[in-house]
Amino acid sequence: MGSDLLTSGRILQQHFGTSMTPEEIVDFLVVRVSRGLAEGAPWRPGAPELVRAFADRGVPQALVTMSYAVMADPLAELLPLAAVVTGDRVSQGKPHPEPYLVAASTLGVDPAACIAVEDSETGATSATEAGCHVLAVPHMVPVAPHPRRRSVTTLEGLTPESVAALFA
Repeated sequence: MGSDLLTSGRILQQHFGTSMTPEEIVDFLVVRVSRGLAEGAPWRPGAPELVRAFADRGVPQALVTMSYAVMADPLAELLPLAAVVTGDRVSQGKPHPEPYLVAASTLGVDPAACIAVEDSETGATSATEAGCHVLAVPHMVPVAPHPRRRSVTTLEGLTPESVAALFA
């Protein structure tokens, strides 16, 4: 959960004992997921509203995902984002800090001034190691506590002010 796709492909290859290569597994999954996304974006409750609220206040934002651009770009176009960092656009995926360092650099901001919203330990580790604060919204896996992390059960009802207050 949250890992770069080739790492996930290797795990799936070992787990299922398939003759498919990790690259073939990823290609298969990318096609399947892309077809599903064509039917609609599976946003977490409150996420689009919170992104728009930050944008209304002039806060630059990036989508940092280990999904490939073919899956992420169409969804990112639905939101007011300044940058999109995908797994096929970095050399080292999450949990390495590179994805968040690239996002902060692209936005022209110090990672220490960023709040990353993450739903997995892998993603939270990537953001934390990059120097970001993390708003954890655990989804399918837990996210461990850390001094630079705050945890909520949902993004619904959050505002830029309430998020900032969590890190004050």
